[in-house]
Amino acid sequence: MIHFQSATFLTSAAKLAQLPEDTGIEVAFAGRSNAGKSSALNILTQQKGLARTSKTPGRTQLINLFRLDDLRRLVDLPGYGYAKVNVAIKKRWQLTLEKYLSERRCLHGLVLLIDIRHGIKPLDQHIIDWAIKCELPLHILLTKADKVNNHLKATQLKAVKQQVKDYPFISVQPFSSLTSEGLVALKQQLAKWYAVD
Repeated sequence: MIHFQSATFLTSAAKLAQLPEDTGIEVAFAGRSNAGKSSALNILTQQKGLARTSKTPGRTQLINLFRLDDLRRLVDLPGYGYAKVNVAIKKRWQLTLEKYLSERRCLHGLVLLIDIRHGIKPLDQHIIDWAIKCELPLHILLTKADKVNNHLKATQLKAVKQQVKDYPFISVQPFSSLTSEGLVALKQQLAKWYAVD
């Protein structure tokens, strides 16, 4: 049983060299700056202030790590795609993300948050392509599901599932931090990744 509510802040890293030793099991959360990543981490851990939410997208500019226990960590990756961040910073984030996804051996899964109202955007697709290239288990959270009606929710879910149907290591679900919709399914997915053989 994973006790997500026991998560505590471990460290922040501006580059991969500052990360803890590449051992144990990490699960990372990635997404556009306004996809609701911090809110999802906070509801997952039942801690309002664990991941800092902000009205200003693009605030998470560091890799933030949270300790669950001696073996397991949650990782909050920098948000991407915010228009007001200068190009040099955007490129640095992108390179850091790609290096982390392709080189971090203890990374057992990636949760990609996508606003259900907008679907997969080019930068989201870039992350999906990286996961496919690295054969990295990927779980797509279609966030803000409370903001659409059931018909649109079903349509968007079907469309995204269709896009990734050829990759058995990619799964998709709707999610809402506001109503906790999909929280149990998310915890079940994470528990699989955190399981020790």
